[in-house]
Amino acid sequence: MQIPDFGNVVGAIGGLGTASFALTDATKIGRNGGISNSGFGSIERAIGQLYPQASRATSAPDSDERKLLDMLHSNWINGVPLYDQKAIAKSLIKLRLSPDTAQAFAKATSVDATVLAAAAAGMTRGASLTPEQTNALGRFDLYLTALLDDGYHRADQRYRNWSRVLASVIAIFLAVFGGWVVFGNASGTAYFGTDNFWLAVMCGVLAIPLAPISKDLTSALAAGVKVAQTLKR
Repeated sequence: MQIPDFGNVVGAIGGLGTASFALTDATKIGRNGGISNSGFGSIERAIGQLYPQASRATSAPDSDERKLLDMLHSNWINGVPLYDQKAIAKSLIKLRLSPDTAQAFAKATSVDATVLAAAAAGMTRGASLTPEQTNALGRFDLYLTALLDDGYHRADQRYRNWSRVLASVIAIFLAVFGGWVVFGNASGTAYFGTDNFWLAVMCGVLAIPLAPISKDLTSALAAGVKVAQTLKR
């Protein structure tokens, strides 16, 4: 294979990766958002520390925790920036701080439940807060931030990993199918297990990591060839 041909191969493999990511993205039409739903379980577990019974699968549709999870889920599957999602989640939870929820919220954030409940009641009435209550709210805010950071970052990592796995499977399938179209015989059985088959598999495996850099890599190879040709003259 000549170097210029190698550049074309890299570009083709990168194109395969891009197509695979596009098909992966198309799964978002599913009822729960397809691949976009991956990772939301980590967010649900984080919210579960504040609402022990919170679950989109089992919580009553009209319950406060279900409404909260549904709002967070809609932001998640629509790809709202992670920083904005955490800010929205934090605001929605703090709006739900009341004497009724203070016990569970305090337990999840290691804050004195009695003081937090008193602070929540004071804010509801518009009363001035004592230094102790202000301190409790500050500690609650810090713990809540850390709790949401952990849940959202774990969710994001899981989503990215599963997206790559699914895209890799699609890329391998497309590469093998394309190889069968080009190299397979009438029955197609002789193609499997041949060098061309394994070459197609390798191209499918390389497609995902090469997709983001294929254009730059191809340009770099072309520039390298141009330099070599200039020196040869």
